[in-house]
Amino acid sequence: MQKVKEFLSNVSKLKIFKIVVCVFGCLVVAILIFRAGMFAGIEKASFGENWESNYFKNFGIENINNNGENSGVAVKNFDNFPNPHGAVGKILKIGNNSIVVLDDKDFTEKNVIISSDTIIKSVRENISFDQLNVDDFVVIIGRPNEDGQIEAKLIRVMPDPSSKDVSIINNKFN
Repeated sequence: MQKVKEFLSNVSKLKIFKIVVCVFGCLVVAILIFRAGMFAGIEKASFGENWESNYFKNFGIENINNNGENSGVAVKNFDNFPNPHGAVGKILKIGNNSIVVLDDKDFTEKNVIISSDTIIKSVRENISFDQLNVDDFVVIIGRPNEDGQIEAKLIRVMPDPSSKDVSIINNKFN
């Protein structure tokens, strides 16, 4: 055991050992940087592949003959195209850090995830998640996640556009 300790103390004093350790450390760092680049490239490529394979569907276009051939395309109605980055409508259900909103534009129920970073405002004032109520009219801005949910960045509680209060507000500004 004593000989091993002496050997290690002598080796650590050698310049060659220090150079080898530095070179090895640089190689490890270079490999980690390379792997990070590969990971980013794979993510970008898979997004590009998914986007390309759903290109026509994403832009509301379908094959005319619907047999899978690219012989021709027809444009669908873009007014009914769902918005994955937000929702405008009434709250149907409030869960644990999530809400379900009936989107007025496309009449779909959208599951909205609320995090600690989500800003929630009632017109201009900040409010908490606990102050949201079923049937509140909300405008939500966020980003879609892999589960088809919207991760909310901003939720604004607004007066319901079909209520009398909104018509009074609109008359003041006209």
